[in-house]
Parts: sequence; structure tokens; C-alpha cells
Amino acid sequence: MLPPVRPRILIVEDEPSIADNIVYSLESEGFAPCACSTGAEAIARLEAEDFALAVLDVGLPDTTGFELCRELRLIKDVPVIFLTARSSELDRVVGLEIGGDDYICKPFSPRELTARVRAVLRRADHRPKGAPVAAAASSSTESSPAVAAAPPEESATPVSVDETRCQIRYFGEVLPLSRYEYRLLQTFAKHPGRVFSRAQLMEHASDEPEAAMERTVDAHVKSLRAKMKTVRNEVEPIVTHRGLGYSLAEKWV
Repeated sequence: MLPPVRPRILIVEDEPSIADNIVYSLESEGFAPCACSTGAEAIARLEAEDFALAVLDVGLPDTTGFELCRELRLIKDVPVIFLTARSSELDRVVGLEIGGDDYICKPFSPRELTARVRAVLRRADHRPKGAPVAAAASSSTESSPAVAAAPPEESATPVSVDETRCQIRYFGEVLPLSRYEYRLLQTFAKHPGRVFSRAQLMEHASDEPEAAMERTVDAHVKSLRAKMKTVRNEVEPIVTHRGLGYSLAEKWV
């Protein structure tokens, strides 16, 4: 019997002592870490190899972890954990808004890091590994001939959810969504007009709602609106109910 394949983890950290500690911790827990110190090297690694997850330091010598995350997402859809000494709520929200899956503040314990890596990998979605986010949304329309794909759910709104392919179409166009954005819009689409509180949306979108922040929902809703506006700029798809939460619009222009 072949030994199990160890998940490969890309670590981008410019402080050698921290990188060495991360590598040791992950190797001890059965992962296959690969460390580099610059954004350019990380891009080259990701273009040439496949990784299950990336741990990105926010402060790098040639770029920021946030900018690097944007570049990585154009190459492959790999989950991202940010690692930084900045612990403000705004930094956390920015990191999550641009597509990060988790955020760890220095100093941290090796046990916490490995636990968060495992948690992110557990809740990683089922899009084809190694594909860019936008490409994954379109290419996943191809299904195995041995398995018939279920049709998209019927909808009275221009938002159509295809749970088999983990796709959502808006006015007929597939939206390139992160896993959190997909879950939020899926929740809205099932109940147009219903007002969801931030706590309710965190329950639907996060596997660990007790660890999420209400502003995290605000950040993902903002990102969702921006992506939907690229399809129909004149439409307000998500309605804000001050002091209450959000809902999907019922009337469409």
C-alpha cells in the first residue's frame, strides 16, 4: 500500500527563524511545507507546483501579503492564511475581503498554526484544485459522463444557484466567488426579501461562526456587491437594513 500523500503547504515568510519554526511544526504534523522569502519566488513556485494551502506573511520585502494573495488567485485557487504582526480589526477585514481564509497574528503558537491549517483544509470547497478562481467557476461546468449533473435551481430572481457545480449565475453570467461569498449568496437566493442578521449569515457562511466577526460579513457583502455590479451596474442586488442585516432584493430593474 502506498503511503498517504502529505498536503503540500507553501510558506512565504522573510524572517528565517519564523519560517524554520513553521516548517518544523508542519512537518511534525504530517504536512510537506515549502518555504520561500519573497513574493516573486512564491509566484514562481505556485506556477510550477501544486499546493494545498499557502501561508503568507503580510510584510514581505518585495510586496505585501495582500497583493500577493491577489496575484496567487489569478494563477490557482489555493486557500490562504495570512500571518502578520498587525492585529487590528481593519487589517483582518481587509485580508478576508480580498479572499483570505484565515488570519493569524504574531506571536503565535505552532499548535495554533497547525490547527488553523487543518481547519482551513477541512472547509476548503470542492472546486478543481490548481485552477484560477474565475476559471474554476466556468470549467467546472464539465461533468463526468458517468454522473449526470443536476440542473440549476429554479429562481424567480436573476440569481440562479447550481449546487452540483458550486456555481451561481447572475443574469446568466457565472460569478467568480470565494467559498464564503458563494455561501452567503446561496443563502440570500433561497429566501429573496428575507432579512438575515449578521449572526445568521455567519452561521450559514462560516464553519466556525463563533470565531468570526460581524464586520467579516460586511466585508464579504461589499465584495459580493462589487462582483454583481460588474454584471449589472444599475441594479442594487443586496439591500442593507440598518440595525437588522441584509436581504436579497425582491424587485429588479
